[in-house]
Amino acid sequence: MANSLSQKKKHHPLYISTKRMDLMNYLSLKISYNCPPKPKFTYYNHINEQNIPFRSSQKPKICAPIQSLMGTNSSYNTKSAPSLFTNIIDRPLHPSVDPKHVFTGNFAPVDELGPTECPVVDGKLPDSLTGMYIRNGPNPQHMPRGPLHFFEGDGMLHSMQLSKGRAIYSSRYVKTYKYKLERDAGGQIFPNVFSGFYGLADMVQCVASTARVLMGHVNLKKGFGLANTSLAFFSSKLLALGESDLPYIINCTREGDIETLGRWDFDEELFASMTAHPKTDMTTKETFAFKFSPFFSPHHTFFRFDANGVKQKDVPILSINRPTFIHDFAITKRFAIFSETQLAVSAANVMLGKGMPTVFDPEKVPRIGIILKYATSDAEMKWFNVPGFNAMHVFNAWENGEDEVVLIATNATSIENLFLKVDMVHTSLEKVRINLRTGNVSRNILSARNLELGSINSSYIGKKNRYVFVGVGKEIPKMQGVVKIDLEKEIEVSRRFYGPGCFGGEPLFVPRNGDHVDAADEDDGFVVTYIHDENYGESKFLVMDAKSPNLDIVAAVKLPRRVPYGFHGLFVHEENHSNQKSL
Repeated sequence: MANSLSQKKKHHPLYISTKRMDLMNYLSLKISYNCPPKPKFTYYNHINEQNIPFRSSQKPKICAPIQSLMGTNSSYNTKSAPSLFTNIIDRPLHPSVDPKHVFTGNFAPVDELGPTECPVVDGKLPDSLTGMYIRNGPNPQHMPRGPLHFFEGDGMLHSMQLSKGRAIYSSRYVKTYKYKLERDAGGQIFPNVFSGFYGLADMVQCVASTARVLMGHVNLKKGFGLANTSLAFFSSKLLALGESDLPYIINCTREGDIETLGRWDFDEELFASMTAHPKTDMTTKETFAFKFSPFFSPHHTFFRFDANGVKQKDVPILSINRPTFIHDFAITKRFAIFSETQLAVSAANVMLGKGMPTVFDPEKVPRIGIILKYATSDAEMKWFNVPGFNAMHVFNAWENGEDEVVLIATNATSIENLFLKVDMVHTSLEKVRINLRTGNVSRNILSARNLELGSINSSYIGKKNRYVFVGVGKEIPKMQGVVKIDLEKEIEVSRRFYGPGCFGGEPLFVPRNGDHVDAADEDDGFVVTYIHDENYGESKFLVMDAKSPNLDIVAAVKLPRRVPYGFHGLFVHEENHSNQKSL
């Protein structure tokens, strides 16, 4: 049976083995005369302590024609030639994109798990906390031998359904077009473009993928993204998001399971996409978003959905004339605000096999662009230079009168290390004031801590708010604790650290009484997150009191297995859950 399945997999129209090879084995496929039988390449043949496969260091055998070309005294028998050839064909990977380095410990992927009831081991779950908490994050379906950055794992949703004091955990992949193709083929189909190309082997894989498209085996109009970054709920749809593709519609079942209903094809263009951080105006119920095109102009396009979820006309932002990396943005009552960073995408890096497509431009001055929410073009978009401000996540923005806009965002210093040496990046929480009339820009750092991944009471998006809950960074997205910042006083007012060897993720604020909160009770609610104890290999779901000085633990739920570190989450209240729309 096993052999039958193996043969079936090999004859699958999409299956082209991704088992990479060094130059000697690669050439042995090309020169057939006088060669031994075609070798059976092993994708991985070793397992490390965390059960993560890694490259074999076994020296390949050389077929006769190659040995004769090299001569009997060839230096292949020493260590210089294979190093030279390997560096051309299959260069050593930087640790940031080496799967055996990246996906270890609690970054390692886990399997899907159906609805499982979990015990409350500390405190009591609040009666008012009824609904489902879901957190997104990378979880590679197949572990390649080639480059794979943490940001490029397949999206997996980890959910916690809460009702009447009970907690039910589930984890499911987002069933993207990419996921289903690679599941059926039994291996990698799409190259990991963001992770970069580092040698000829990566380029060969890219050519093979292009061939699949040209032969009609892959339809890029169906998307090739990961949906691994965040979630959003608008137009009565629960969406899993990743900025390289359109959203995927998710359904939460009454049993506590998660289903992918399909891709929301509101844009039929090739390479259609949408930001992972759309913003909903809670007053008008409109949702604002943008899309990024790294290789074709316009590189950034602003758009919105009306209250019924109908996409409106695109507004190309032509004043951004190069593919600048913009991950997040903000809205106010009148405006949309974009922060242009010093990172950009270089097509040359990809085509020449020079590594990741993102490049740092030390000569570029970061700037903030402000456009009317209902603009039909960017002709009146205003730009303000803000040296040293490379915004990553934007928590909120609001207007002070007619002339001033206030922006709350994290600023990444040493942003050039964001994708390669994230442990060297410090992200500070800042309040930026922009005077639209004079052009003056001022910045206040609200905390000296390394802060990233956070949330506010979502009822205040686009309006002045007072509190933000932010993770204290160890190494994004691995957070040591959470702090509460008072934006009015510009001080830290509450904090909780998880203890030695314990790390969490994004702290998500959940209002005590659903989505309807009075202004006086902005922080009346809970902060929830998953945490993992690396000392014992155990994960928990934490509920903290958002108003208390120490963010006191209200309840802790023990999970049936570890939950890997991930990105952004969302709480879907029971009333929204019951009103979900399907495709």
